[in-house]
Amino acid sequence: MEDLKAYIETGILELYVLGDVTPAEKLQVEELASKHPAIKAELAEIERSMELYAGENAIEPSEYLRSRVLGSLLTNFGDDNDFPTQTHTERESVVVTRPYKEKEINFYKYAFAACLVLLLASAAALYNLYNRLNDTNTRLNAMQLQNQHFSTTVSAKDSELNLLRDTSFKLIRLKGTEKSSESVMTVAFSPSKQKVVIDMEGLKLPANDQAHQYQLWALVAGKPVDLGVFDATADSSGFKNMKAIASADAFAVTLEPRGGSESPTLSQMVVMGKY
Repeated sequence: MEDLKAYIETGILELYVLGDVTPAEKLQVEELASKHPAIKAELAEIERSMELYAGENAIEPSEYLRSRVLGSLLTNFGDDNDFPTQTHTERESVVVTRPYKEKEINFYKYAFAACLVLLLASAAALYNLYNRLNDTNTRLNAMQLQNQHFSTTVSAKDSELNLLRDTSFKLIRLKGTEKSSESVMTVAFSPSKQKVVIDMEGLKLPANDQAHQYQLWALVAGKPVDLGVFDATADSSGFKNMKAIASADAFAVTLEPRGGSESPTLSQMVVMGKY
């Protein structure tokens, strides 16, 4: 194979295609081409390249080149095996470009490898960008929730502040009874607005279970009036609006079955305060 490669690189095949070889060289090329596919394939590739080149760079052949071609034809079909000798002052200058299959294949391999590397790098960059965007969206959502919570808290505090500034409201402190002496809570009552509000943040009552709720009562002319139920939990906060009433002599809270009762269970009274 090394000898064939060296033979190909001598340029004899290009000269053969051009018809610029001696009869002995011509015979040698044809013999090698018949025995070695590599030589035959190289000849075919050179002929194809020559045809492409000739089509793109066609020029009028010189008299000398025409004589050589005609001489080659006469040699193939005549009895005389020698080329006619002819002196010339200027030979046709022909530029031959040999195809480099191996180099082309290597180029495409490297190009494909480079494209693959770029593709993988782009995919990794997009994946990292996607993760960063997800993290950013998560943080933005968390910040939005915090802002909403903050806005709700501010709005609630504004409402509480407005209530405390409203002179129509009177704060009534309900103190613990013998059943729950440590209990205490505050009720804000506005007869003109018929509003009753419980201060849930300042609520100090024993936590109720799932089966029971606290129920607020207003005493009007000695009769209890239901103002609604509520739960006492450790995280109680803000103000809670209860049922409307125009007048009351006192307020009291009892522990009742969940949902409330039609009349208070006096033995379960935990706080009470007069208006």
